[in-house]
Amino acid sequence: MNAERKKLTIPDLKTKKTAGERLVMVAVGEVLSAAWAERAGVDILGIGDSLGMTLYGHENTLAITVDQMIEHTRAVRRGAPNTFTIAAMPYGSYATKDLAVTNAVQMIKESGVDALKLQGGREIFDIIRAVADAGIPVMSHVGLIPHHVHKHGGFKMQGRTANDALQIIDNAKAIEEAGAIGLEIEAVPYEVGQAVDDAIDIFTFSIGAGAAGTCQMLNGYDLIGAFDTFKPKFAKRYGNVADVAVEAFKSYVADVRSGAFPNKDHSYHMKTEEAAKLKEALKTG
Repeated sequence: MNAERKKLTIPDLKTKKTAGERLVMVAVGEVLSAAWAERAGVDILGIGDSLGMTLYGHENTLAITVDQMIEHTRAVRRGAPNTFTIAAMPYGSYATKDLAVTNAVQMIKESGVDALKLQGGREIFDIIRAVADAGIPVMSHVGLIPHHVHKHGGFKMQGRTANDALQIIDNAKAIEEAGAIGLEIEAVPYEVGQAVDDAIDIFTFSIGAGAAGTCQMLNGYDLIGAFDTFKPKFAKRYGNVADVAVEAFKSYVADVRSGAFPNKDHSYHMKTEEAAKLKEALKTG
């Protein structure tokens, strides 16, 4: 952890966009990865409900609960106390205005997160507005919407046609009009992502939208090669943690079975005189 690091603020996000500065974001869900990311100089940490897939093994993001998101966000905050954090509100937690505000207040109060993120555009305008009006820093999401995975027919690129692109841009404008401080652009052609960023003044971060947006995000578990069940087209692996871990486990298995581990260097021992006393006591006992 870097005690000297200055954490970004919400006003900084818009300032960075205006200045054309590039920010770096990764999505993580626990303390170790968060600490590694902060030590590496990552600007923003996202606690996405994608952890339902990477950490819990679900086939999509829909099963995660508010309480789970709070606990994972707390862990990330402990690992990276000097890094700006954005946590996802899980599926179903913002189905109505009242429910959204109630859950958003709970998440802000109990998790220590800096901002929350919903998923959707004009169709949830009133919900975004209600959360923003409650004084909660809120963002939303355009392009591939993981909460709409069944509607999309899977995790598929969006914005293939000009008409689809115009709808995505309109959703981004609605998100800004509703009072959000930023939005995520996911899995769209670069041209669409750039058009979204150009159309609004609020902060944008992207994953799978080429170089569009103020901030580039990757899932941390994809990035380090820890999650290797599948790799999205837009993900780049900068490490092979899964391979390293499997080899370490294999070596451990071999050492235990051969008797090479644990040896005397990895075992505790009594002082010689105490061991002798114990031996004698066992004889007479």
